[in-house]
Amino acid sequence: MKHLKTKIYLFLMVIGLTGCSKPAKTIEISPEIFHKSVDKVMEIQIHDIFSPPVASRIFVYPNIAAYEILTQKSSKFKTLVGTINDLESIPKADKGQNINLELSAIIAHMEISKSLIFSEDKMSVLQDSLYTVWESTNKEEFNKSRTYAFKVVKHIKSYMDKDNYNQTRTMPKFTVDTDDPSRWQPTPPSYMDGIEPHWNKIRPFLLDSVQQFRPASHPEFSLEEGSQFHKELMEVYNVSQAITKNGDESEEIAIARFWDCNPFVSVTRGHFMFATKKISPGAHWIGITKIASKKTNSNVEETVNAYTKTSIAIADAFISCWDEKYRSNLIRPETLINQKIDPDWLPILQTPPFPEYTSGHSVVSGAASVILTKIFGEDFYFEDDTELPFGLPIRSFKSFYNASSEAAISRLYGGIHYRAAIDNGLKQGKELGHFEAKKLGI
Repeated sequence: MKHLKTKIYLFLMVIGLTGCSKPAKTIEISPEIFHKSVDKVMEIQIHDIFSPPVASRIFVYPNIAAYEILTQKSSKFKTLVGTINDLESIPKADKGQNINLELSAIIAHMEISKSLIFSEDKMSVLQDSLYTVWESTNKEEFNKSRTYAFKVVKHIKSYMDKDNYNQTRTMPKFTVDTDDPSRWQPTPPSYMDGIEPHWNKIRPFLLDSVQQFRPASHPEFSLEEGSQFHKELMEVYNVSQAITKNGDESEEIAIARFWDCNPFVSVTRGHFMFATKKISPGAHWIGITKIASKKTNSNVEETVNAYTKTSIAIADAFISCWDEKYRSNLIRPETLINQKIDPDWLPILQTPPFPEYTSGHSVVSGAASVILTKIFGEDFYFEDDTELPFGLPIRSFKSFYNASSEAAISRLYGGIHYRAAIDNGLKQGKELGHFEAKKLGI
């Protein structure tokens, strides 16, 4: 009898302890986690020195993966299947598995990002720190959500691998036409080959064709005084001379440097040349997307939506712009000014290594500004601190269009683009942006 009472007592204790045990916590994912992942990708892009077009590709695929996962629980945002070229439905999460879709989305974002960069170990540091926390919070939920995320990663990687990027890695370098005085030539100090001459072969995301927003032709090449082309060439030279009279203190120079965004800047010291690492134009606008998302206290869904739709427009803007660059194959102001006007002249900004027309920053800024305006509204005031890590002060803007106009004109102040490339490039980007906003339903 005594032993029976003891067994009953122990049994009741076990039941009591079981009943008092707390259920595992749900892993909470904040918008800040997504910002951290995007920031890490941006940091690695700068370290690895990716070209602006390639950088746009690195941003867009991870965002699409995260977005598609989240649409399964969203009443606000719809899948991009049927909208994005060739995108097929991702594997669906099993509702009976209690998968945390926000957790799966950030895991997929980091995993695809890691596959697109060189310095994978740098991304792994962030991943490992987050995985440790999540696993200790709710191991079962973490494992199920990660398993599902990897199914989506595999699906998106398969889609990604069919965009012709790998094929362009083996295509021939750009051939410089030295017999035609209007054609682009490599520029100092490093005289790099033209980068990504085959980028127009990359599959666009929303465009019907890469030439859909082909801009008007630039003024006919002519060095005769009074011709439109010669006027634009002299404008670059004269503006540069005017704004440098008082040293480096002018507003125009501050604008040029703020929007420089050239990951190929080379510095020569004696016999040595090294790169000064900077953000790319697309990455700058991704940074602005982060600023707007944080200012509006956007939740995870809204944050990923803004990143995704902006990055899609940026990616297509680069494809559209690069198609024109290597068709026009126009010589840069620096080359002509040194040849015909002033052999000692240097632009305020270092000329990037690809043809002049149209201005990439103008096209990308125009496209991104339309998408962000559609998402966050007109007259959206913001303070842009994107360039703080590079020693440049905050600049404020009354709207995204205001910022895009400043980004475009910065190329004239910097001495790296003619007026037509700026104005027509901004128009090209905005027309593309409005088309894409309509397709995306924003």
